[in-house]
Amino acid sequence: MGGPHGGPFLLFHGSSWDSAAVLCFLLTLSEVGSQNSKACALWCPPNSSCVNGTACRCAPGFISFSGEIFTNPLESCDDINECGPPSPVDCGSSADCQNTEGGYYCTCSPGYEPVSGPAVFQNESENTCRDKDECSSGEHRCHNSTICVNTVGSYTCHCHQGWVPKPGFQDKQMITICEEISFPAWMAPPGIKSQRLSAFFERVQEMSRDFKPATAKKSMQDLIGSVDDLLKNSGDLESLGQSSKHVTATHLLSGLEEILRTLARAIPKGSFTYRSDDDTELSLVVQEQGKGNVTVGQSHARILLDWAVAAAAGESGPSVVGILSSLNMKKLLANASLKLDLEKLKETYESPVRGAKVTLLSAVSSVFLSNPNTEKLDSNVSFAFTLHEQPELKPRQELICAFWKNDGNGNGSWATSGCWRMGSGNGSVTCQCSHLSSFAILMAHYDVEDPKLALITKVGLALSLACLLLCILTFLLVRPIQGSRTTVHLHLCICLFVGSAIFLAGIENEGGEVGTRCRLVAVLLHYCFLAAFCWMSLEGVELYFLVVRVFQGQGLRKLWLCLIGYGVPLIIVGISAGAYSKGYGREKFCWLNFEGGFLWSFVGPVTFIVLGNAIIFVITVWKLTQKFSEINPDIKKLKKVRVLTITAIAQLFVLGCTWVFGLLLFDPESWVLSYIFSILNCLQGFFLFVLYCLLNKKVREEYRKWACMVAGNRYSEFATTTSASGSSHNQTQALRPSESGM
Repeated sequence: MGGPHGGPFLLFHGSSWDSAAVLCFLLTLSEVGSQNSKACALWCPPNSSCVNGTACRCAPGFISFSGEIFTNPLESCDDINECGPPSPVDCGSSADCQNTEGGYYCTCSPGYEPVSGPAVFQNESENTCRDKDECSSGEHRCHNSTICVNTVGSYTCHCHQGWVPKPGFQDKQMITICEEISFPAWMAPPGIKSQRLSAFFERVQEMSRDFKPATAKKSMQDLIGSVDDLLKNSGDLESLGQSSKHVTATHLLSGLEEILRTLARAIPKGSFTYRSDDDTELSLVVQEQGKGNVTVGQSHARILLDWAVAAAAGESGPSVVGILSSLNMKKLLANASLKLDLEKLKETYESPVRGAKVTLLSAVSSVFLSNPNTEKLDSNVSFAFTLHEQPELKPRQELICAFWKNDGNGNGSWATSGCWRMGSGNGSVTCQCSHLSSFAILMAHYDVEDPKLALITKVGLALSLACLLLCILTFLLVRPIQGSRTTVHLHLCICLFVGSAIFLAGIENEGGEVGTRCRLVAVLLHYCFLAAFCWMSLEGVELYFLVVRVFQGQGLRKLWLCLIGYGVPLIIVGISAGAYSKGYGREKFCWLNFEGGFLWSFVGPVTFIVLGNAIIFVITVWKLTQKFSEINPDIKKLKKVRVLTITAIAQLFVLGCTWVFGLLLFDPESWVLSYIFSILNCLQGFFLFVLYCLLNKKVREEYRKWACMVAGNRYSEFATTTSASGSSHNQTQALRPSESGM
């Protein structure tokens, strides 16, 4: 009985035990798993804390690649830069954010200090920063040659009034070092010998030694007064050559610009104008650098420019704009050459332009800036110049805006490149330029070459020279016409031949500069043409002896003829050259200068000769009329005298008319005069050849004999016999030169 009851019980008891064991094991595992999930991960990096056994959290102010919480053991927590962009931190104005390891703080920016509260704060609400005055507190580091000027958040060091930064330093910097402004060195131009100029530069040296920055305005006024005195009472400057005058002008203009530019930096900011007793005017504007246009004006000129071009590169101090206008400077720049755009003018006038004669109509205005490099400006500059003369423009004349250009060798000339005229009216001319220099308004009279006229002149003079040469050979070789009148004609043609040859070869002054060659050509032309007129006057003297003295005189001897024909013009030219040698040579032509009445050294003697011959011819005609009215006149001799008189009058007419137009040609106003002179000049030699050779029967016979000898014609024997019989008769007449005519 016990077996059946105990068996099931034991079985149940065994089953319960096993289930309890399993349940206990499961509970143990669950408890162990729960304990493992709450444990810290051993791999969490610095600046982090564990979240559980598999994750870590970065400390405040740090972050990992995955974020605040991360599970990757290879990641780390890096510092967050709260001050870097994009920054959520706002420290407020005049304050800077400073990042720290895991945090940040705010401090006042350099140059600022807190009004109250701590020096370190966390946000804008705690910001009490304001500007710190380093200059008054003595915290600046400015050199003792400068003045500390406080700025918002900082300070700058400015040079004292009349001081400039030393080389290598700039003004208005914390490390600026300055030196006192000194009067620039200015010496006399080399190679120019003038006592007046030397005295002027001695005065400049005195001003340099006595210069003080505080008296910069007074120094500028004294300098302008000294320049006025030099130009007004020029003394021996007037005796300098044109080239030396232009070198002096170039030196004065460049030196004045440099000195005034330097001294202007020593005066207070603002405007300054000075006008001397001689109407030389200086206008200055000194102000801080900036943008926008600035206008500087005076009675002679006005200028409009962008203020940005006034400052020199790397310069931080005040900028200067100035104009110096001088009327007296025109004395040194008289007759200066003008460099033209010949190709453009050739298109305008449809003919080559050889040059221009210029007239200065305004004061010479020198414009200078703080910026010394003004050869090419970033923006154009506008000018308005007042005209002191109101010209009436004629053909081939125009008003031009010109500037004085230094050629690099100390000399200079007018030029127009980079400048153009905008308009004119109300007594002024408006210009624009892309550079700065010394400017003026010029009236240019262009010398436009006429190709047809040039061809006529060259061909005509060549023809005249050929005819004159034939005349000379004829008078030398044809024996039947030898006599005192032939001697006069021979030397007349020689003078005209030499003068015409020199005229053709050297009358034009190509370079525009009156040098030794041009003066020599002018002297030779003066002598040759005076000699030609003197020999023409001797023609009248021969008529006087022949007619007035009733055929009794044989005229002057050859020695006296040569002494008068060549000696008188030599004396006139010698006196003229000795009295005023600069009267020889002009800008465009190597002839006598019109200035100072020097042309009368030629016109005076010529006028006297023409009037004298005219009187002789009137007397001759009157005497001939009386002779023809006699009861038994010598008709043959009277006809010869009449022919001689007509010939002499015709000769006087041709030579006189030619040179009336020739004198006007050297300063032409119209093409008509040029064409008339060229044609008459061509006919001059040809006319004398026809008059004295072709119309003379004896000369024609001699020409015929020469032609037969050259051609070898059978007719030569007959011609020789005929001419021989006539020769014996002619040789008899040759003893009476007054009868050897046509």
